[in-house]
Amino acid sequence: MATHSHPLHSISLTLRTPRLLRSKPTTLLTITCKSNQPLNRKLRAAVIGGGPAGSSAAEALASGGVETFLFERCPEAAKPCGGAIPLCMIDEFSIPVGLIDRKVTQMKIISPSNLTVDFGKTLKPHEFISMLRREVLDSFLRRRAESSGATLLKALVTNLEVPTSSNAPYTIHYTMNNSKQTLAVDIIVGADGANSRVAKSINAGDYACAIAFQERIQLPDEKMEYYQNLAEMYVGNDVSPDFYAWVFPKCDHVAVGTGTVCSKQNIKMFQRGIRARVKPKIEGGRVIKVEAHPIPEHPRPIRVRDRVALVGDAAGYVTKCSGEGIYFAAKSGRMCGEAIVRASEGGERMIGEDDLKREYLREWDKKYITTFRFLDLLQRVFYGSNAGREALVELCGDEYVQRMTFESYLYKKLADGNRWEDAKMLVNTIGSLIRCKLVGREMEVFDQRVLAQLL
Repeated sequence: MATHSHPLHSISLTLRTPRLLRSKPTTLLTITCKSNQPLNRKLRAAVIGGGPAGSSAAEALASGGVETFLFERCPEAAKPCGGAIPLCMIDEFSIPVGLIDRKVTQMKIISPSNLTVDFGKTLKPHEFISMLRREVLDSFLRRRAESSGATLLKALVTNLEVPTSSNAPYTIHYTMNNSKQTLAVDIIVGADGANSRVAKSINAGDYACAIAFQERIQLPDEKMEYYQNLAEMYVGNDVSPDFYAWVFPKCDHVAVGTGTVCSKQNIKMFQRGIRARVKPKIEGGRVIKVEAHPIPEHPRPIRVRDRVALVGDAAGYVTKCSGEGIYFAAKSGRMCGEAIVRASEGGERMIGEDDLKREYLREWDKKYITTFRFLDLLQRVFYGSNAGREALVELCGDEYVQRMTFESYLYKKLADGNRWEDAKMLVNTIGSLIRCKLVGREMEVFDQRVLAQLL
């Protein structure tokens, strides 16, 4: 569930139409080389899943000299997703401006008591949050991976045979064109989402999942005009007991949705809640698509085992508090692909678990694990009650809080703060939590009435 900024290799390619493999690829019969030993052929990798994580991994692998197969069972499908990407991703991943539906420069966050804060007033003239459709972005990234040399297979992976010895191949069983086929590979990158088959195959451990539910609603022209460059975020027990709800603008419609971890069975009730909150703004709209999808809540206990690495949602790389996943999916895929290329010396040597942990996992954790833990803490503090949510919205009115948030979100780097302002922000946070607890209690009573009506 990608989001707008939450409170608190450039590559030039000529893209061609995707070439889907129609015949059975040649299967590796044996792999006799041990880790770090030279190969008499190119290292062969399979990337399972063709979203931003898988496509970015496949592009990095193929560009680096590794024989690469990219599996995607349904290229036409679109994952339910807010569809926001940070400004830095456009340049870092060479995303064409033409893929962007809306450049959001106005953001509002609305509290349980309907206190509304303009959260975009500190954006600089050149800054914006890009809103796009996942089906458009994913298709572009897959085409680019293929242009880099990856072979795209429109196929459903049905089973993964894990080798019993260190010098044996992984065997992928899949169905393509109603035909059962197999492929033997040296390395596997699991980019197959929250319900990852690859993760299950290597016993990577379980994690808590949220559910995201979203409706795409086509609005009358005069109401769509209101959301021209505006995104809205709503908090409150009526829309989610532990997350937030959103209205994000797309090319010719808005995405209205919500998410929850602790009360997944009531997700449709919370969707009715957000629809009720925005009713005057979306009245007369027509639902053109309904989507739901699991979203991981934290990184998996195991993300690398033997010659298998997990990236994106399969690894659990979705931030708490904001629910951002697109950038971290693409970034983890690219980092993993580049790590394999480095460790294998351009696909010339076999690699093992130690190589993947050293070149990929440690580098990822060094760069991002603190961010994930910090946002986890923020979610527990501010999303657990309406008191916390009121405090969150109140804090979002502070321009220093907004600027620090945008610096961190838009550019994915730690913003340079001011010690005096940081100290003031801490005092204000504590003050808001104390002050808003009274507001929160009043809203709890109100929410009980609202929930009773929704049920």
